[in-house]
Amino acid sequence: MPISPEQSPGVRLSPRSETQPTRYAWKALFASAVGYAMDGFDLLILGFILTAISDDLGLTSPQAGSLATWTLVGAVAGGLIFGVLSDSLGRVRVLSWTILIFAAFTGLCALAQGYWDLLVYRTLAGLGLGGEFGIGMALAAEAWPASRRARVSSYVGIGWQVGVLAAAFVTPVLLPLIGWRGMFAVGLLPAIVSFVIRAQTEEPDLFMERARQPRAGVELRFLIKDGATAKVSTGILILCAIQNFGYYGMMIWMPTHLARSFGYTLTQSSLWTAATVLGMIFGIWTFGHLADRLGRRPSFLLYQTGAVIMVYAYSQLTSPGTLLIGGAVMGVFVNGMLGGYGALISECYPTRVRATAQNVLFNLGRAAGGFGPLVVGTLAARYSFSAAIGLLASIYVVDILATLTLIPELRGAALE
Repeated sequence: MPISPEQSPGVRLSPRSETQPTRYAWKALFASAVGYAMDGFDLLILGFILTAISDDLGLTSPQAGSLATWTLVGAVAGGLIFGVLSDSLGRVRVLSWTILIFAAFTGLCALAQGYWDLLVYRTLAGLGLGGEFGIGMALAAEAWPASRRARVSSYVGIGWQVGVLAAAFVTPVLLPLIGWRGMFAVGLLPAIVSFVIRAQTEEPDLFMERARQPRAGVELRFLIKDGATAKVSTGILILCAIQNFGYYGMMIWMPTHLARSFGYTLTQSSLWTAATVLGMIFGIWTFGHLADRLGRRPSFLLYQTGAVIMVYAYSQLTSPGTLLIGGAVMGVFVNGMLGGYGALISECYPTRVRATAQNVLFNLGRAAGGFGPLVVGTLAARYSFSAAIGLLASIYVVDILATLTLIPELRGAALE
């Protein structure tokens, strides 16, 4: 049986507050969502320009897929480093550092001369990317009332999809004009905007209050400090790994698959991506509201079951029309769960390790999930893309088992 709220290391029980969000709460949400949009914009641009990069630099399919994989591996290191630093030095300050690192190495990608230097730049850009999700989620969760925590976490998650949608519309227009190198340069613009917004955002009161308290030891140890905490951390890690594996395995390779198997032009592939991302946005938004009303566990189980069904069904589709509609419906379930991780992790750990937990657990999951493009690319080359996607459906069964046995229900709990 999952642990009860009383056993959870990160919460104290309180009545569900109906307090209206403050002006600062909206500011913190906006700052977090914009930063996450920057990450989504960059990674999906990479998906759209993989073919152009491969043709220009002579990359094999596994090499092309590894560019995304190693970006996400770099994000794990960034998550570990910047999560700990943000719990010690401040959410907003460390977020600004992550943006500068991300921007610098994304710009250097435009100057790459071959596979190896491009791989290094993508990995180092991932360091900055790794800090965004966890710190932004902690910043938003600490600023909003408990009764709206899941939905505000879902709004931060929607920021990523808005960035993806922007990439889907911008790339077909600009890529023929400025090439793949120019597209990396365009990726600097959201980073600049995000940096300016973050510079005008203060630290949350909850963090400042806890920062005055003495700290002891290496906070990473808190994630496995006892059996109950280790159990929760294991469950969240499994959920995050499967979430990212399915998402990146699909989204990085799908434009290439549509082009090669169905003759899609870049514009048509962008239309598919736009439809799928709109489904994801709806799914994330709906998840946040359901999680605040029904609870975290019921919402995860509903979406995980939908993912099993829809990913397998999607692997059987062949006509352009059904691929478009099916992609949107699949997106609701496959990525809708992103709307729940920020609230879930925030509630499971106290303020002094909240950003560390967010970054470490989600980015370790992102590292495991980063092998999705590599696995899908390898299976697609050996068998078929449809077979590779069909196999993805089975991983969501593991997701269901982890939720049933390892994840607590903490709806409405006050942050510690």
